[in-house]
Amino acid sequence: MPKVKQLTISCDNAPGSLARVASIIAGAKVNILALNATASGAMGYIQFVVDHGAKAKKALKREGYSCYEEVVLHTTLPNVPGALAQFVKKLAAKNINIGACYQTTVEKSKNASVVLAVSRLESAALVR
Repeated sequence: MPKVKQLTISCDNAPGSLARVASIIAGAKVNILALNATASGAMGYIQFVVDHGAKAKKALKREGYSCYEEVVLHTTLPNVPGALAQFVKKLAAKNINIGACYQTTVEKSKNASVVLAVSRLESAALVR
């Protein structure tokens, strides 16, 4: 299972915040492979996996954003009912905690793309 770097930034929970961050990354010619954006009160948080993390970090830093970087799992699962449940049960059976997870797919696609921030990353990468 591929291990990739996920960048997390905090921003204002306001109209245009995600647009600004996405524009900065696009301007650096970096492609976003996975994205999760949440908000709590006045603060927003954006987690993303990109194809060129160092370029994204540099561009964001230049615009005043600081990035937290962590290694996560980015994998695909079959796009069928229960696939995620089966996979995360295997992680739980190995006492691997999931700190964050997001998934997406396109209707009728054979696979779903899943990003997981986990404890015991090396052990989790071996789970099939």
